[in-house]
Amino acid sequence: MSQTRIRVLVGKPGLDGHDRGAKVIARALRDAGMEVIYSGLHQTPEQIVEAAIQEDVDLIGLSIMSGAHLTIFPRVKELLKQQQAEDILLIGGGIIPEEDAESLIRDGYAEALFTPGTPTTEIVDWINDRMKLNRSKYF
Repeated sequence: MSQTRIRVLVGKPGLDGHDRGAKVIARALRDAGMEVIYSGLHQTPEQIVEAAIQEDVDLIGLSIMSGAHLTIFPRVKELLKQQQAEDILLIGGGIIPEEDAESLIRDGYAEALFTPGTPTTEIVDWINDRMKLNRSKYF
């Protein structure tokens, strides 16, 4: 019986044009055996959620450097709920102050947030561990 690969959409919402970190993460996830879809720059939350559903992903990773995290994460979560796609996990990274990160996680808008300097292995391990807990079809 073959294992199903974890599918991840890496999204760059908003006007933020800094995507080097997102590309590093996308490559690390791909190198770890995940299927990765990169949305490209300047995507709206609606475009990201639509792509996630069309691509049948297990997880969305948002990269936000613009400071719009308190708006974008709740909007993406709301759209996932509207589309009955709440089983898609939402994580993120970028420039997110610690108190905002704690609030986003506590309020259920993000499962995990990884700031600059987080080793890619930590992100890969978190995703693999969470998929093991949530979806037995992967392991």
